[in-house]
Amino acid sequence: MSRRRICFIGFLLLCLAIPWVAQAQDVPSVTFNMQEGSDPEQVSMALKILFALTILTVAPTILLMTTSFVRVVIVLSFVRQAMGVRNMPPNQVIVGLALFLTIFIMSPVMQTMNSQALQPYLNEEIGEKKALTQAVEPMREFMFSHVREKDLRLLVNIADQERPDNLQDVSTMTLIPAFMISELKMAFQIGFMIFVPFLIIDMVTASVLMTMGMLMLPPVIISLPFKVLLFVLVDGWHLVVGSLVQSFH
Repeated sequence: MSRRRICFIGFLLLCLAIPWVAQAQDVPSVTFNMQEGSDPEQVSMALKILFALTILTVAPTILLMTTSFVRVVIVLSFVRQAMGVRNMPPNQVIVGLALFLTIFIMSPVMQTMNSQALQPYLNEEIGEKKALTQAVEPMREFMFSHVREKDLRLLVNIADQERPDNLQDVSTMTLIPAFMISELKMAFQIGFMIFVPFLIIDMVTASVLMTMGMLMLPPVIISLPFKVLLFVLVDGWHLVVGSLVQSFH
């Protein structure tokens, strides 16, 4: 019997065995259908499910943009760019380190959200609206502590809103973009401070090469090992991570 015929017979046996195995194991089936809802409760439940799916889709972006992730990942990218190494460390390592640092920095806020909103809601002590309100408050306090008044005023003027009397009058939709702009400015300021020592090494290397008459040799190739050596000697990752975490306190 040829190998092709054996494979064909085995495929037929597999196709015949699948329904029997499914029946023997009582594999559950999942169905999805759409029908006209006559009961208002059914329509309300369907809208809640649709809203929940939408929130779950956008939730990762909202959490990343309202936390310390933006500043951390930009500063870590500046470190790699300043040293001149393109893919070391890789993007996966940069993003992974930024995520874990974000969890570490935001842990007090998460604990507050858990104690004030999640646990009371799970214990059926408060409703959905109150739980959502109490969950947003710690996040708003964190963003207010790091947003610049100038950026907040800019977004209020763009939205053509009245000047708020206190922080409670500022809407969350206005606070989030203002917080992101402030985080971008802070991240670029830190990135500039990181670039300065590496830029000095590049300038010194270029001057030495010009003095020696090696005009055709790229200074970046010569300065790269010295920049990596300097970063290792001063324990650069320790300094960068420590400065990042301290900038949120």
